[in-house]
Amino acid sequence: MNYFTPMLERSLQELESTAIARLAAARSPEELEALRVEVLGRKGALDQFFKQMGKLAPEERARAGKLLNAAKQALEAALESRKRDFAETGLRARLDREWVDLTRELEELFFSLGFTVLDGPEVETEYHNFDALNIPADHPARDMQDTFWLDGGNLLRTHTSPVQVRGMERLGPPLRMIAPGRVFRNESVDASHEHTFYQLEGMMVDRDVSVAHLLYFMKTLLGEVFHRDVTVRLRPGYFPFVEPGFELDIQCLICGGPGCPVCKQGGWVELLPCGLVNPNVLRMSGIDPEEWNGFAFGLGLTRLAMMRYGIDDIRHLQGGDLRFLEQF
Repeated sequence: MNYFTPMLERSLQELESTAIARLAAARSPEELEALRVEVLGRKGALDQFFKQMGKLAPEERARAGKLLNAAKQALEAALESRKRDFAETGLRARLDREWVDLTRELEELFFSLGFTVLDGPEVETEYHNFDALNIPADHPARDMQDTFWLDGGNLLRTHTSPVQVRGMERLGPPLRMIAPGRVFRNESVDASHEHTFYQLEGMMVDRDVSVAHLLYFMKTLLGEVFHRDVTVRLRPGYFPFVEPGFELDIQCLICGGPGCPVCKQGGWVELLPCGLVNPNVLRMSGIDPEEWNGFAFGLGLTRLAMMRYGIDDIRHLQGGDLRFLEQF
C-alpha cells in the first residue's frame, strides 16, 4: 500500500492549486460560498481525501495527515483572503454611497461660483494669525484662554484666516478664495464648543464689492447646504478684520427655536461671522484699499454638520463612540 501516498500527494496538489485559483477568481460572495462547500464542506473534495486515510499503511498515515492538513490550511487561507476582498469592496461601495463630506460639498459649490480652494499650515506665526488680520496686541483673542501657544512664539491656528492672508500676499486682487481646515481654541468644552473643530473661511476681493454681494453668497451657501429654507438673522458684530462686521445666525434646527443646550436656550446659533474686509487688512497684504475692497466670512463646519444632521452635542463628533459614528 506504499504506492498510495505518492498518488494521494499528486492528486492533493492538483486539487489545492485548482481550488485556490477558483477561489481567487470568484466573482461574488455567493460564488465563493458555493466553492467553500464544494471543496471544504463536510462532503467536499478535501473530505474525500481524509476518508481515504484508512486505506493507508500505519507508517504512511502521519505523512499523509501532514499533507492533508497543510492543504486544508492553504485553502482556508485563500478563502478568508477572498472574503476580505469582498468585505473591503462592499465597505468601499457603502462609503461611496453614504460618506458625509460637507467640505467637499462646499468646495464644489464655491468652485461653481468661481472661488479657489487654498490650504495652509496648522502651526502658524503670530503675524499671520493675528497681526496681519488687524488684531491688536491687547485683544482678548491673544490670551492663553483662547490660544494654544507653542515654543518659539508660534501657535496652533485659531481660525483659517491666515490662509486668506497668505492668499492675498501670493495671488493679489481680484480674487475669490475659500480656506477649509482644522482649527484649535483653548476653551472649555460643552455641547456647542470644542477645542478642535473645523471651519471654512472665504474671501472675495474686487472693485465695488458691497454688503449686498456678501448676502447673496451667504444665502446661496445656506440654501445649498440645507436644501430648504432656513431662518436667519443678521446683526452687528465686531471683528478687527472686517468693517462693518456682522453675525449671521441661524434659527436652531435642533429645537426649532424654543431653546436647547446647543443654542444655549436662545433659539439661535452663531453660524457665520462676516463683513467687509477692513482696509488695514488689505493694506498689510500689499493691496491698495483705495482701489480694491471685499468681503470675508467664516463658517463653522462642525456646527453646520450639527444643524444639518440634528446632532445635539458637538462632543459626539470626536468622542469615538461607535454607536454614534456608525450612523454616518
